[in-house]
Amino acid sequence: MRMNIFTGLLVAVATLTMVAGTARAAEHEHAKHFADCAKACAACQLECDMCFKHCLTLLADGKKDHAKTVQTCADCAECCKACATLCARSSPYSAAACDTCAKCCDDCATACEKFPDDKHMAGCAKSCRDCAKACRDLVKMIGVK
Repeated sequence: MRMNIFTGLLVAVATLTMVAGTARAAEHEHAKHFADCAKACAACQLECDMCFKHCLTLLADGKKDHAKTVQTCADCAECCKACATLCARSSPYSAAACDTCAKCCDDCATACEKFPDDKHMAGCAKSCRDCAKACRDLVKMIGVK
């Protein structure tokens, strides 16, 4: 009888250990998605801020076709900064921030892609596309509609 109780306890402990390990692995994967998105957003914020400065210089030089990108880059940088912060904290507001950030990045990328020969603009557009994808991937992983 004692052997059956002891065996039952060992099986229960092994099962609980296995379940806890699986939960930790899932939690780690969940945290990785948030961290990856935060990194993509932070990188995009830097690219957009640098592109903002570049576009501002071009605008000051009389290239009025950069008026829109000055605004989109500045706004996108702010959106990415907020999203990176929330994702780094695994905030419950991350999904809403990611949804908005992806839309801002789409708009900024579209505006910057109108200048394909400009390396600053091309870099900003690529970073925005990468960020938008990371944001959408996180929203999908979280399962928010």
